[in-house]
Amino acid sequence: MKVVEIKNLEFGYTRTGTPIIDDFSFTMDTGEIVGILGQSGSGKSTLLRLISGLEMPAKGTITVGGKTVVDDRIFVQPEDRGVGMVFQDYALFPHMTVKENILFGLSRMARKDRKPRVQEMLELVYLEDFGDRYPHELSGGQQQRVALARALAPKPKVLLMDEPFSNLDADLKESIREDLLLILKKANMTCMIVTHDRQDVEAICNYSITMCPLVVEQGAAGEKFQTL
Repeated sequence: MKVVEIKNLEFGYTRTGTPIIDDFSFTMDTGEIVGILGQSGSGKSTLLRLISGLEMPAKGTITVGGKTVVDDRIFVQPEDRGVGMVFQDYALFPHMTVKENILFGLSRMARKDRKPRVQEMLELVYLEDFGDRYPHELSGGQQQRVALARALAPKPKVLLMDEPFSNLDADLKESIREDLLLILKKANMTCMIVTHDRQDVEAICNYSITMCPLVVEQGAAGEKFQTL
């Protein structure tokens, strides 16, 4: 089953400037883990923001789980897209415990099902004994797993991760990659991971795509042309 379908997507931060993403099409199947590579400014993080609904494209169609979430007539709000997001800085609430952070995303779940789901997530990310701790009491790798648990708790159709290893020490990365792969496989989660590190892709992803920035160059005769 196609979990994510993107057709002819275009986005730019100004209407008259060169688009960051131009005529981009892509599909993901259930359970696939795909890496998004590219240099700074190529539109990697912007692509995640478009899928999650944090930005609106100029053109194109995005479908998540068989449901169109954006086209020229439709714009589904982020909370209704079935998309989970793990940000680069994890975005945990510092005044909430681990349990409370995970519980935060479950407001639409029946009250009787929330606590069991939180416990299930703690077990999934190997933090059963850390539920009453606060983010500042955790290591970087543990904080990442809390952010992952919070994103997975509402049972999203697809998980988006933006540079998930950038805040981790080099010595931690290898073991954290292994943990993440095990968690994603156990959850049978379809996942898109933005990274600048090809080793992340080799360790975790089924395959990768590389995004290149659109650059307007000046030709010898004065004409302008775009290069990918």
